[in-house]
Amino acid sequence: MEFILEQGKQLHANCTTLILPALSIGNVGQLSIDLLISSLKAEKIGYLDEPSILPCVGNDAYGVGLEGVLALPLEAYDSCSDSLSLIQQRSPVVQGMMTEFAKNLANFAVASGKKHVVVLSSLDSGRRQNIDLSSNMQIYYLSSTNIDGTDSDCEQLGWKRLQEYDPAQRRWKYLSALADGVSMQEESSSFEEEDVLDEDYYPSLPFAALFSCCKAKGLKVTCIFSYCSEGDNIPDSFLLAEASCKLLGKNPYKSDGNGENGWVIPYSWRTMYGPPPDMSLF
Repeated sequence: MEFILEQGKQLHANCTTLILPALSIGNVGQLSIDLLISSLKAEKIGYLDEPSILPCVGNDAYGVGLEGVLALPLEAYDSCSDSLSLIQQRSPVVQGMMTEFAKNLANFAVASGKKHVVVLSSLDSGRRQNIDLSSNMQIYYLSSTNIDGTDSDCEQLGWKRLQEYDPAQRRWKYLSALADGVSMQEESSSFEEEDVLDEDYYPSLPFAALFSCCKAKGLKVTCIFSYCSEGDNIPDSFLLAEASCKLLGKNPYKSDGNGENGWVIPYSWRTMYGPPPDMSLF
């Protein structure tokens, strides 16, 4: 992975917290990053050239002008006033390369002076086993602070640790060993031959590789989750973006020019689900 700075831009030493998405159902993590970049008025400082990411190109997701600025698969943004860096990932990882990608990203985080990595990810509501009807709490977390994945700061926010995380479970142990650079060829071949169990599902997701690889590099890692289904996932993206701001003590309301609710809707969202229906049809 190679980091290319934009002309005239630089890395900011005070931006020691990195927020990034883990691709999952509904692209909620990516939508949340879009919302944070737009609302915090983060500036694009460069992009990451990573061979394990599928190539793509598009129009500027945030600007309203006609400068012809291109959006690339893996871009880096800084919000100096909030001491935050953000990475936006716009295309998926090549199949079988997720662990390698996570290792490269963890190396970049360490090399650029990051101390805390926050991963935003959605989870498939169809696999949610325990539903707490007594609470409106919809945020779950996983932290590297303690061995069991708990974190007192997250608990104080009313969040619950992801119940499916078990560091002693075989797939989590396998992923941790890969992140530490231990060769697991025999174990890998046995996994390919066996049927995937329900307990193997969560450690197979992108967030798990990012969590394990960043943790192996000595970084503090906090994953924030929201269960959702495919469809209009804009409300879910607000939920994750707000959760990340609460965790980090940031407030989009303080950004000059933001709307009454503190958020600035990215320009690219205008065509996310196509134009509105022709009401003359009804």
